[in-house]
Order: sequence, then C-alpha cells, then structure tokens
Amino acid sequence: MISRLRPKIANSNFRRFLSNCHVDASTSTVPEHNLVFDRETKRKQRDWAVRQPDFSAAQYLKEEIGWRVADKVFDLTKFNPLVLDIGCGAGHITPHLIKENVGKIIQVDLSGGMTQSSAGCDDTDVIVERRCVDEETLDGFHEDQFDLLLTSMSAHWINQLPQWFKKCHQILKPDCPFIGSMLAEDTLYELRCSLQLAELERLGGVSSHISPFVRTQDVGGLLSAAGFDMITLDSDEIQVGYPNMFALMYDLQLMGESHCTYRRNRTIRRDVLMAAEAIYQAMYSKDGKYPASFKIVSFIGWKPGPNMPKPAKRGSQSVSLKDIGKIVEDPEMMKKMSESVKKSDKNEEK
Repeated sequence: MISRLRPKIANSNFRRFLSNCHVDASTSTVPEHNLVFDRETKRKQRDWAVRQPDFSAAQYLKEEIGWRVADKVFDLTKFNPLVLDIGCGAGHITPHLIKENVGKIIQVDLSGGMTQSSAGCDDTDVIVERRCVDEETLDGFHEDQFDLLLTSMSAHWINQLPQWFKKCHQILKPDCPFIGSMLAEDTLYELRCSLQLAELERLGGVSSHISPFVRTQDVGGLLSAAGFDMITLDSDEIQVGYPNMFALMYDLQLMGESHCTYRRNRTIRRDVLMAAEAIYQAMYSKDGKYPASFKIVSFIGWKPGPNMPKPAKRGSQSVSLKDIGKIVEDPEMMKKMSESVKKSDKNEEK
C-alpha cells in the first residue's frame, strides 16, 4: 500500500465544493434498460473538469497509475507500430512512451475537452493522434487493427464489461497484449461509510453516492471469457491524505470521477454532508489527515496467436526464490542466471 498526501489545491473548501455540485445534478431519468452508468453525464463531468483552473493539480492519482501502465510497456520485447489508448483522459500514459516501444498511438476519450487537452509524447518520434470516441463502444475501429491496447483509470465507468472486453479482443491483433488498470471494489470505502452513516442518522435510510466497482477476481474471469490468454492480475492500494472530506469530494470532481449511475441520488443535504464530515473525522482521521483509499487492479491479457509468449515449463527454474537476495548482491550469480535464462529461451525456440 502506498500512502501519500494530496497536493494543495486552491479553493478546495466546503463553499467551493457546494458551488460545483451542479455537475452531478443532471436531470436524466432512470432508463428502462439495465445499464448502470449514464455515459452522457460522465461526458459532461469530464468536459467540466478539464476547464477548471485546478484541473492539472488534481491529476496526481491518474498520473501515478498512467506511469505504471506505461512502465509495463517497457517489459514487452516486441515493437508496437500502432497503439490505442482507451479512455486517455488528459493523457497520462502517452508522455512516458518511447520510440523503441511505440510507433504511433491513438488517444480516444468520450470527452472532446479531454482529447483536445491530452498530453503528447515526450519522445517527439512517437506519432500521437487524438480522437473523440466513446471508449465504451470503440466505434470506427476494425478487427485485428492494433498491436497494443492500453487503458488507465477509465474502464470502471464502462457498462457491460463482458462485451467491452470482447470488443477489445476483436480489434487487437493476434500475439498482442492488452495492458490496463482500473479502480476496484472497496475504493473510497471511508467516504462511502461516512455518507451512509450520516444519512441513516439524519434521514433514516441510505442512498447511492459512490459508484459500484468491479471485484478484482472478476477481472481475470472477464478477460478469459473474452478470449484473452496468459492473463496476469495485480492489485494495489493507494491511500491519499486530505485536509478534510470536502477536499476529497472536490478533487473527485476535478478528476472527472463524480458518481454517474442512473439510480444515484442527485442531491445531498447540507446537514448530511456536515454529519458525514464529522463521522469521517471520528472514524478515519489520523494526524489531522483524512485518508481515502483507492484500490487498483492492473491486468495484462494476450490475444492468442502462433507467436504469443508461453509460460515456462513447470520445474524449469534454476534458482530458488529464497536465494533472490544473494543473487542481487552477487554479480557472478546474476551472470550465471542470465546465461541460464538465455539457454532456456533458445531451447524453447527449437
């Protein structure tokens, strides 16, 4: 678990938060279909967020996760001529990519404001193309088009994830990977509990103010059902310290991460908010900071093909895990292990 303090952002007080509650107060009605998230409301939230003067300062979480996704690209041994960044936001993956790994990257996002302001690549040899495309439908892309798919902090707003993973599998070339991260179950549980207890006390019941999140173990099943192979899952928790509950809620607005389910409660009474603030402080506050937990699930899945990487055979390892510390400290053992791996790779190729 990583713990860090939220950077100071101007005007992140109670009055500032209340003045922007209209962002979540849409007048959309509950549809007859079984969709969970109101994508039009999400588009409006992102368009509003990117226009705010404090927008860049509130992207600390997305920048961290975007860097982690990009770091996994460096582990790939193959070059990727055409890459798709699904739900690019303000461009948190692209700046970290280099020409040795990527030829061209297409950034797509539901929000036109986000795509227009998305960051390019620090390596000027990498071509960056921006398109305003709903990352849920991925319209305009054809089968076996991309060499690599990337997504960071966007997939948790997708309706019908099974169909979405199948669409991603379809537009990906064989032998190519899909790398991504998304928020998972128990994210913001401190805020959820505080609001629910406050509503129980003041209203005698609870309503939805925090979006539902996928369970970590379900992501692997969804990838497998969509046709991906060689699936790797990783989970982590990032805890950010805030000066108060309202700073957290304001930052969520600036991130474009406000609640957008069709069945959400579109208003929160002021007395409920004040009660939730007191509950949050009493139950979770430490050293004057209000911790907020973000659970991250990261995944890698490969579209099967004749040249897809294969797992090593059981029992083929030449070094015990208990000797890792010794290996790092001993250059000679590192050299022997490297030679052993190369020899094993040659045998696999034969």
